[in-house]
Amino acid sequence: MGKQIQAVILIGAAALLMMAILFLQAQQQEKAADSISVVKGETIERQAQQEGPDKSDPLLTLVNFERPIPEDWKVDLVQLDHGQSIDRRAYPNLQKMINDARDQGLDPLICSSYRTNAFQKQLFHEQVTAYQNRGLSKKEAEKEAAVWVAVPGTSEHQLGLAVDLVSLSNQNLNHSQENTALQKWLMKNSWKYGFILRYPSDKSSITGIGYEPWHYRYVGKKAAKAIYEQGVCLEEYLQK
Repeated sequence: MGKQIQAVILIGAAALLMMAILFLQAQQQEKAADSISVVKGETIERQAQQEGPDKSDPLLTLVNFERPIPEDWKVDLVQLDHGQSIDRRAYPNLQKMINDARDQGLDPLICSSYRTNAFQKQLFHEQVTAYQNRGLSKKEAEKEAAVWVAVPGTSEHQLGLAVDLVSLSNQNLNHSQENTALQKWLMKNSWKYGFILRYPSDKSSITGIGYEPWHYRYVGKKAAKAIYEQGVCLEEYLQK
C-alpha cells in the first residue's frame, strides 16, 4: 500500500511539474508574440514615415512665390460665418478644431479664408502703397510687400485651403499672436485636425513669407502629423 501511495504522489508531482512547464512556455510564447507585435508596429510606423508624401494629393498642392496656383484649380466652398468660406474638404475638421478650442475656453476667430484673385490684388496693392508712402520705390515696395502679402496668383488663400485664425481678444496680425492662449493651443494641436502652421518663424528663407503665427493650411491629417513631428515646412516635406 505504501508503494502505491508513493507512486500516486510521484505521478501527481510529475503532472504538476508538466503543468508548470506548459504554463511557463505559454508565458514565453505570449511575450514573444507581444515583442513581435511591437516590432511590427514600429516597422509599419517607420515604413509610413519613409514612404513620404503622396504628391498626387490635391491637398498637398504647393503654392508659393515660385509656384503659382495651377491653372486648372477649382474650388468647392462651404460658407462660414462673417462672409468667410473654405474648401469643402477642410470644413469638417476646421469646424471640429474651432469647437474643441472653444471647449478649452479659447476664443478663435477666422479673420481671413478663401480669397478671390481680385481681392488678393487689392490686398497686395494696399501693402505696396503703404511701403511707397514710407519712401520706397515701387520696385522696392513690391519686394517688401511680397514678404507679407502673397503676390496675386501665389496665395494659399486662393486655394481655399488656408485660414487666418486669431484670438477674439487680440485681432492684430503681428507677432503678438504667438503669445495668446489660442495660438499656443493651435500650434500644439492643429495637426490633429489636418492643419499646419504654414509659415513658421524659422522657415522664412524657404517659404518666402515672413513669420505668420496665425496662418494655418489644411493638408490632411496624415501629412499634418508628419510635418509636425518632423518639424519641417510644406516645401521641405514635399522634397522627401
